[in-house]
Amino acid sequence: MERNIDYEGLRNGSDIRGIAMENEEGPVTLTADAVRHLAASFVLWLRGRNKDQKKELRIAVGRDSRLTGPELAGAAFDGISAEGGKPYDLGLASTPAMFMSTVLGDSPFDGSIMITASHLPSHRNGMKFFSPDGGLEKEDIGALTANAPDRVIEKTGVQAEKSGFMDEYTAFLRKKICDGVKASDYEHPLKGLHIIVDAGNGAGGFFADKVLKELGADTEGSLFLNPDGSFPNHIPNPENKVAAGVIRDATLKNKADLGIIFDTDVDRAGAVLPDGRELTRNDLIAVLSAIVIKEHPGTTIVTDSVTSDGLAAFIKGKGGRHRRFKRGYRNVINEAIRLNGEGVESDLAIETSGHGALKENYFLDDGAYLMVKLLTELGKGSSIRDMIAGLKEPEESAEIRFPVTASDVSGNGDRVLKLLTEKAETVPGWSLEKENYEGVRVNTDESHGDGWFLLRKSLHEPIMPLNIESGKKGGNVLMAEALLNVLKEASGIELKPLEDFVQNQKQS
Repeated sequence: MERNIDYEGLRNGSDIRGIAMENEEGPVTLTADAVRHLAASFVLWLRGRNKDQKKELRIAVGRDSRLTGPELAGAAFDGISAEGGKPYDLGLASTPAMFMSTVLGDSPFDGSIMITASHLPSHRNGMKFFSPDGGLEKEDIGALTANAPDRVIEKTGVQAEKSGFMDEYTAFLRKKICDGVKASDYEHPLKGLHIIVDAGNGAGGFFADKVLKELGADTEGSLFLNPDGSFPNHIPNPENKVAAGVIRDATLKNKADLGIIFDTDVDRAGAVLPDGRELTRNDLIAVLSAIVIKEHPGTTIVTDSVTSDGLAAFIKGKGGRHRRFKRGYRNVINEAIRLNGEGVESDLAIETSGHGALKENYFLDDGAYLMVKLLTELGKGSSIRDMIAGLKEPEESAEIRFPVTASDVSGNGDRVLKLLTEKAETVPGWSLEKENYEGVRVNTDESHGDGWFLLRKSLHEPIMPLNIESGKKGGNVLMAEALLNVLKEASGIELKPLEDFVQNQKQS
């Protein structure tokens, strides 16, 4: 067994991430041995929560299309077996399907492991863990890494029992659309619609064949449905500009009614309308909010901290309530769950990255399920463009990232935010946002930028991101110049990115 596994270095919030193929970034950190021990630790964790200590725990293992997936899945089988669990091989799967395997059907699994690193480069991989209560939290991952068995777990090549759960999952998605549309041809509610999918050679190709085609849709023109862990065409990431451009062009070329793009493991999605309008970030949140508010009038929509004022006004105009919370998809999901627990109805939690979760679906961030909601509206004959006609878009928006040069990254970030808070009320045209849960958000009047900016600490990196939006051309540079004047009194952060932004805006 490889000793001295850096488990702490593999922790990434609520999952595990590491280098799985040696490359210029560095040596392998997520080894097969590490996966064996983490899988074994997961069995111990599950057993500690199970009332029947003698029960043989059934653990499902799935993977995305990465080249290292089969080897690491095999290592997970070894670890599960070593602690007396029974492993099941779900093969190529989506992350949301792996959670659903613990709650759906006549014989749900006791737990599941997804081998994936989401949208990260092909040489990386990782592990996500699920119980019937949902995905493991940050503290649970800490327990797994702390309690990984300190003993040899051999590579046995144990043969896990094959499972066809993905067929069960896709049948679940199809039924949701059929029941929602209630077409005269119940089993083919998407007949007559041309819908294309870009799976980016990740795990999402099933959606075109097992969902759309089965429901009668024309999927001609779909892209990169075959799994290929080298990702030869583009990064499977709806936020990536190249990837977004590819699905946009394909939607226009094929005159499709909708274009859909998934990330590698299908927990995020984006879409493109027939005229090329991209449904990402505020647009995607707006259309899903419109659907959910129509179904649940007055519900609270929880988003992350960088959503626009136009979106807040849109949600209010539809009769909903908006709670702008913290960055991090688990943060917005947990906040929606907390609100429901206090008796405040909240049916949608969604981050601008495309992670979105609905109360009706276990608050699971499932890109495929989000698309089910859109497709149900299309099947009914609704115009998605009309549904978001009232959304006011900012004239300018940007994100600027300040490197933190101080050794105490978090403490220095707190000092910078304290300085900004103290100075904000003294700057003409500025006012602090009263309902704010992360960083410092400042609103500016029409003469001083006509918009807002948010400075916060990064969740994982030694940087301080600044998001800035204006309702008029030239507004961003007004805010940026004033902010630069304030931050010149700060120490421990590099201001050159903001200086360059101001200079470039003035030259353009």
